[in-house]
Amino acid sequence: ATAGANVWTNVGGGSGDVAPITWYGVRGVIAGGYTPNFNTIDYITTATTGNAADFGDLSENMRGCAGVMSPTRGVFGGDEDSPGTAIDYITIASTGNGTDFGDLSEARNKVGSASSTTRGVFAGGRSPTLRNTMDYITIASAGNATDFGDLTAARAAPTGLSSSIRD
Repeated sequence: ATAGANVWTNVGGGSGDVAPITWYGVRGVIAGGYTPNFNTIDYITTATTGNAADFGDLSENMRGCAGVMSPTRGVFGGDEDSPGTAIDYITIASTGNGTDFGDLSEARNKVGSASSTTRGVFAGGRSPTLRNTMDYITIASAGNATDFGDLTAARAAPTGLSSSIRD
């Protein structure tokens, strides 16, 4: 065997090659919240236990914001205090303050989120009535969110999950 030349092939009921696992690092990031410091960003090292450390600050208070991420960038949007449109981003590998990314398509709070390695979706929320709006962003390119479609029902604070199957 030659180093780096190994190929994994599906031998089960499926077809095609098995995609290699990509490891993006060991940093987790937590931002906003219901504390006196609504603009705080912390980080943790997920490979070890221990306390969070200061990462920086969001560009404005984002109490109850939602987050999406790629391997290199984290993006936060939505605001509980007054339904907001602000979206901030950070570079995950280096600490520092959030930078303005753009705006959600409509002001709302208590949004949910899900993301692939390239696209982030902010969904639902309240402004002041429940919303079924879904917006998407391209995580690598700052700019305003674009209409993605609608949820099946208007709701606040939905929880999202993501998969690497559809990117």
